[in-house]
Amino acid sequence: MKQVVYTASPESQQIHAWQLQEDGALTLLQVTDVAGQVQPMVVSPKKDFLYVGVRPNFRVLAYRIAADGSLSLAGEAPLPGSPTHISTDRQGSYLFCGSYNDACVSISPIGSDGVPQAPSQVIGGLDGCHSANIDLSNQTLFVPALKQDRICLFQLNSDGTLSPRDQAQVTTVEGAGPRHMAFHPNGAYGYVVNELDSTVDVWALNNVNGQVERVQSLDMMPKDFSDTRWAADIHITPDGRFLYACDRTSSTITAFSISEDGSVLAIEGYQPTETQPRGFNIDHSGQYLVAAGQKSHHIEVYKIADRGLLQPLARYAVGQGPMWVVIHALD
Repeated sequence: MKQVVYTASPESQQIHAWQLQEDGALTLLQVTDVAGQVQPMVVSPKKDFLYVGVRPNFRVLAYRIAADGSLSLAGEAPLPGSPTHISTDRQGSYLFCGSYNDACVSISPIGSDGVPQAPSQVIGGLDGCHSANIDLSNQTLFVPALKQDRICLFQLNSDGTLSPRDQAQVTTVEGAGPRHMAFHPNGAYGYVVNELDSTVDVWALNNVNGQVERVQSLDMMPKDFSDTRWAADIHITPDGRFLYACDRTSSTITAFSISEDGSVLAIEGYQPTETQPRGFNIDHSGQYLVAAGQKSHHIEVYKIADRGLLQPLARYAVGQGPMWVVIHALD
């Protein structure tokens, strides 16, 4: 499997593209200068575009992905606020943007040319909106509002609009601050990392009453940790066996094992990582994890070993303040 790792460095306004070798080594493929602070990124479901949120002139850039993984700018579109997180629906018809500073989530149609258009709908009142996450059925968009300790649930309608579900929201523990989300490959469970108390919640997406329900909450920090909690990102291996979440204050990635049905997490260990790990990701084979240090200006590659524990392989200098990692499978 040929894969490319993209890293976004807003302080130097750059995207680095790296070839991921079979042994986990990275080879620099391309450095792309961006006119603005490049932050969230996502690869289109058809694997032909990399979408990138940029500020301060709030917009999304569409980069065409060549056969070798290199990028060329194909177009751009405005966004209604500062892009904190961007994602697409499972079919690649719509782009979602969550804006923390502007307390909103938006939906933008993606044209037949693969380039997003201007937003067709903006939903406000989401204080600290930190991500927009479509479930595996492509029907429900989960939108964490960090400052409100709630996750709003929207139906993605056939006409490309969002409307509140009958169960319009779920709430977290007060002061938790829900941030990012990952889904189990069986589609039955979702996992949310909470920024302010560094916990991970397990949500059953369709309980016996057809509702979304929290079934477990774990403290992701070591028992002797007493500093400010500041969790950031969360990802799951493609086979659904292991989950990872990072905390920026401690510069740690916590490894969890997952029960076979996806309902129960157990902590396996803690991995010291790059300073202030704002973002990381897992490759499509489930063998490697790549973490970005926002303060170390490096990325580090880990081998995923027994019990999901991480074995450091190598670290690489990137642009300044790297904060987003996306891994793209070329074939």
